[in-house]
Amino acid sequence: MDDAYTDFPSSLLSRRQERHPPGPPYAPSPASILGGVPTVQLDVPITAVFLALFLGAAVCHYTIFLFNKRRGHKFLLSGFLFAFCMARTTTCIMRIVWATRPTSVPITIAASVLVAAGVVVLYIVNLIFAQRILRASHPRSGWHPLFNYFFIAIYALIVITLFLLIAFIVQSFYTLDPDKRRIARDVQLYGGTFTAVMSFLPIPLILGALVIPRKVRPEKFGSGRFRSKIWILISATFLLSLSAWFRTGTNYLSPRPQDGPPWYRSKACFYAFQFAIELSVVWLYIVVRVDKRFHVPDGSKGPGDYSRRKTAYDEEKQVDGTSSQNTICDEDIFYDVPGQGAGEEEKQVGGTSSQNTICDEDIFYDVPGQGAGNEDHKKTISEEDIFNDVPGQRAGNEDHKKTISEEDIFNDVPGQRAGNENHKTEDVEKV
Repeated sequence: MDDAYTDFPSSLLSRRQERHPPGPPYAPSPASILGGVPTVQLDVPITAVFLALFLGAAVCHYTIFLFNKRRGHKFLLSGFLFAFCMARTTTCIMRIVWATRPTSVPITIAASVLVAAGVVVLYIVNLIFAQRILRASHPRSGWHPLFNYFFIAIYALIVITLFLLIAFIVQSFYTLDPDKRRIARDVQLYGGTFTAVMSFLPIPLILGALVIPRKVRPEKFGSGRFRSKIWILISATFLLSLSAWFRTGTNYLSPRPQDGPPWYRSKACFYAFQFAIELSVVWLYIVVRVDKRFHVPDGSKGPGDYSRRKTAYDEEKQVDGTSSQNTICDEDIFYDVPGQGAGEEEKQVGGTSSQNTICDEDIFYDVPGQGAGNEDHKKTISEEDIFNDVPGQRAGNEDHKKTISEEDIFNDVPGQRAGNENHKTEDVEKV
């Protein structure tokens, strides 16, 4: 009787523990975690490799940022990329700690929050790149206040959604109430869907900029070809959106029992669609030097500011006190005629002559500087110009051919024969 009496409370307590696990915070189901609970044998070596690669990318982006800052080349997005790489380095450290302490719920919460929140920085960087391409393609509409408010609203929604996502992820670990857990899951689904849409948004924005007819000329900014900027941004956006939509799609699927986790929550899918894609994007931005390609002059506030060049780093230097201003056609911008890109102009030191591609409109509207210093420039002068002696028509042109009528000979127009040794005239009959 005594043994049965003493065993009853212990058995009742074990049943209660099965129904109500210890907490809060409560440990999540392993089947609901993308990649599962990390292990020392498998996850620690893989995570250590990603840790080293993210740390190397952080060093590269920070070095580029400091180097550009010393040379007066302001590019704050390198700082954003550095911050993202450091956040992913911290995420890898937390996963290694989680593998050594798999039952620690606070470490699980910290690792889950860092995995979900860090990638938002890359989405913002891509949206800024897309905004610069839009402003260069359509200066008037791209700098319109409504368009600026549109991007400000997007950035604000991203920040608000990020805070909501973090708050409800943490809240889901501290309650067993089904209604509260359902609300937390709905908010997480909204946050995942919204960030997935933001990750894909640069692609339709760029395609719209290319399809919509342009009323004014595009502006060239940064270095390199314009189409190269577009392909770089589209490639990075496609990779990040693939990762985001994979995670969001798996969250919409019903979780399975712990003994049979689905394939899309395996460790291979986690590392391939999470860390590998993000790492490829940050290293892509290092190799292609986005700090040069997507750089715009500091203080740009309206149409025409992207094409101006102020700093010594921005490919425009004055040679012998003269500077060359290039007028670029739409075709030069989008089809990249060689030699027209920023920093790619062919210059002759001492001669200060540049090879420019001039639009028809430039020819008809007399773009300044297009014919300056061109000794071989051929002009067609009408008879009216000759009689009225238009200033500058014959200055320094010794080989200029003139046709002088009989009336010019008798009236002896000033300057027609002065100093012209090679001038040939025909004798006329003397009255």
